[in-house]
Amino acid sequence: MSLVNTTENTTVPLFIVCQQDFESWLLSETKQVQTWLKQTKANNGVSLIPDTSGKLQKVVVVLENPSHYFSCGDLAKLLPINHYQLHADEELQEAIAFGWVMGCYQFDLYKTSSPVATLVIDNKSLVEKALRFANASSLVRDLVNTPAADMMPENLGQTALSLVEQYGGTVEQVIGDELLAQNYPTIHAVGRASVHQPRLIDLTWGKAGDPLITLVGKGVCFDSGGLDIKPKAGMRNMKKDMGGAAHVLGLTQLIMSHNLPVQLRVLIPAVENAVSSNALRPGDVVTTRKGLTVEIDNTDAEGRLVLCDALDEANNDNPDLLIDFATLTGAMRVALGTELPGFFANNDAIANELMSLGSKINDPVWRMPLYRDYRSLLNSEVADITNCATIPFAGAITAALYLQEFVNPKTDWLHFDVMAWNIRKLPGRPLGGEAFGIRTVFDYLQSRYQ
Repeated sequence: MSLVNTTENTTVPLFIVCQQDFESWLLSETKQVQTWLKQTKANNGVSLIPDTSGKLQKVVVVLENPSHYFSCGDLAKLLPINHYQLHADEELQEAIAFGWVMGCYQFDLYKTSSPVATLVIDNKSLVEKALRFANASSLVRDLVNTPAADMMPENLGQTALSLVEQYGGTVEQVIGDELLAQNYPTIHAVGRASVHQPRLIDLTWGKAGDPLITLVGKGVCFDSGGLDIKPKAGMRNMKKDMGGAAHVLGLTQLIMSHNLPVQLRVLIPAVENAVSSNALRPGDVVTTRKGLTVEIDNTDAEGRLVLCDALDEANNDNPDLLIDFATLTGAMRVALGTELPGFFANNDAIANELMSLGSKINDPVWRMPLYRDYRSLLNSEVADITNCATIPFAGAITAALYLQEFVNPKTDWLHFDVMAWNIRKLPGRPLGGEAFGIRTVFDYLQSRYQ
């Protein structure tokens, strides 16, 4: 394990110091340490200090902002393999611990992982908290990184089952043509062309009488675009199109592992958007679970189709809060880039609190407008609504407005449109699958319901 609160091994002292405090901190050190630090050049702020025999005596890391949750994200890979005892201001330790563990992440399903250094912090509760958050984020990364051949609807279902085996709860799944029998027609329509049967995964957990929170996650395990097939470049990383499902499963693990006093329901419409003789066609009209008819303008706008049946199902319980996550639009990436997830909300107070919380823990989220005047862009001549606006503007907003048609207006609702993928290496954030916003949402839930 890369983070522990105690160890029988000999440890090397690891000092993490804020740059603005470095000079005053240095005065408390020995002459030997002062001389070494003044006469040697640090590597990315890291100084390895030997004793008189040449053995590693201590490590000093000077950072501009050690309170940033990813400031120590590269440390475990920069330091020699060893056990390091943390010495840092108490208010920095939570961020350091989380960043350290996330920097140790390796996707090792298909290749052997490399050994990493271990950080020792003499605070059991802090270590356990950091590991709960890191494990949830790692679950999201693992699910998104797994190739579609090994991460189809049935595999997402198994992940949900694994969570209830560990924490309690139940999982029910509506599979294949049973989706039609139980009135989930748009989930079936999108997934019917695949040999991997579409399904609605329905996880419940918690104690009756507690506030009900419902999470909905887009589980498109691979998105070819359907008959509106994607070009090669657009299809290459579409194993990540179940990133919304991965996010709600990671958030579910956080809620369960903290035993948050809520009733939780998790709905994941899981499909593969494939091409076959029975694939959904442009111009088709589908009747949704709610009864609204939808004209299919583009089969590559499938995420909102599978989500709308799940959102309508969620209305049956009148949840206290309804939250969905989806890798829904490229338009959101154009607006905010790949590292800042946008979200839509129908409650201003919740939206403002989320943005404030996210900035404090370096898990930022940014509110986008539910601009109702754009709703007319989804009008159809032959159905109640179309699944995709015909103009290339405001794509993230029109997608959110489509989803809003299936949400009870009296229900507090949050819709997150996330990338779920790192396109560049950053400290603690390797290339590949990534969790965006789940720590912020959990902090909000904990403050509201604890």
